[in-house]
Amino acid sequence: MNLSRRSFIKTLAAAGAVATLPGCLHSDAPSTNGPFPAKPNFHTSPKTSVLISGGTIAVNGKFRPAVRAAHKVHYGDRRRILLVLHASEPSRRDAEEAKLRGLFAEDHYEAVSLHHWEGDEALQKIASAEAFFVGGGETFLLLRTLIDTNQLEAIRRRVLAGVPYNGSSAGANIAGPVIGTTNDFPVVDVPTRASLGVFPAVINPHHPSVTDKDYAARVGKVKIYCRLNPTETVLGMSNGSVARLHAGKVTVENGPMFYYHGAEERQLPEGACPELTALVRA
Repeated sequence: MNLSRRSFIKTLAAAGAVATLPGCLHSDAPSTNGPFPAKPNFHTSPKTSVLISGGTIAVNGKFRPAVRAAHKVHYGDRRRILLVLHASEPSRRDAEEAKLRGLFAEDHYEAVSLHHWEGDEALQKIASAEAFFVGGGETFLLLRTLIDTNQLEAIRRRVLAGVPYNGSSAGANIAGPVIGTTNDFPVVDVPTRASLGVFPAVINPHHPSVTDKDYAARVGKVKIYCRLNPTETVLGMSNGSVARLHAGKVTVENGPMFYYHGAEERQLPEGACPELTALVRA
């Protein structure tokens, strides 16, 4: 068959593009890792203590009762909390800090936001922090800022050393190995989806409850993600739900919460979560 010069160039370009795709896209490669597998990015230690929430943790100017109770257990006698509010637009961080300071003050915590410091001073604040709270907002903005400032690795080191981590919504998203089911627009580019990786599942916050009208649509979207990424586990977290990793075990402190892996999808009961604990121990 004769090809014109334009057709030949198009064919050559297409062949070159295929050659640069990940090996798992080739027909002779195993498909068990999915077409776009993420590199392993889970880090843990016996001291790691991570609390995450699906979002909307406060109602009528107060923390939800289940969230408040989880904070008391999680933070213990640590009273000073370093807020990480990079998921908020810069112009809104002072207001977000004021709101959270008021919420935490109800239970006699002293909270201050990391955004008041930059460079080495910010890294020093992380190095001396008693506890963290990472707020919600734009997940891509949060991850990009943490990477650009070298704060992502600094926070991970502190969490692995035993400093309690608490994240809500976007702050829960980045606790997982990758930001994969965020619900967010990619308002900024990120060099990688790999995040803190201190909780063993990819997080989908604001997950509708079974009786919500959007439940079936969300389940369908998460299942597509799981088909494309069959080695990953997704934890769907409804507003106000809380999960905790502590002493090598994962517990559902407050639901509703939903487990996804491969073709599996089910609601998790409150209490011990052996499915996610197995990932920690693996």
